[in-house]
Amino acid sequence: MMRKIVSIGLVLALLLGCGIAMAEKAQETEPGMMTGGWQAAADPTVTEEIQELVDKALADQEGFEFKPAALLGTQVVAGVNYAVLGEGRPADENITPSWKIVYLYRDLEGGVKLMNIADFNFGELCTYGGEE
Repeated sequence: MMRKIVSIGLVLALLLGCGIAMAEKAQETEPGMMTGGWQAAADPTVTEEIQELVDKALADQEGFEFKPAALLGTQVVAGVNYAVLGEGRPADENITPSWKIVYLYRDLEGGVKLMNIADFNFGELCTYGGEE
């Protein structure tokens, strides 16, 4: 009887382990990338691929110019989210450019969609613990 209980326990543990491994494999969309939180870019260089994604995402944004400077990170979902830092401004030459983060999404079929354009404020990053 004890052998039977131990055998059933081992079989259940094996099935659970295989199920977890299969679930993790199913979530993997690109080599080395798993679904979940944001992953900082190992190399922030704006590659030709990143430039093309940004161009596609911003194609409908008339009157807005954006020059990517760095890939900040990615997030694997059902596709991939990208955060790209760059200099953005309305096409009006009289307006001073400012740093922006462009968030875009590439779906599993290769389609690209603009998710958000956020202001990037260096001042918020440069606070010190001293007295005000």
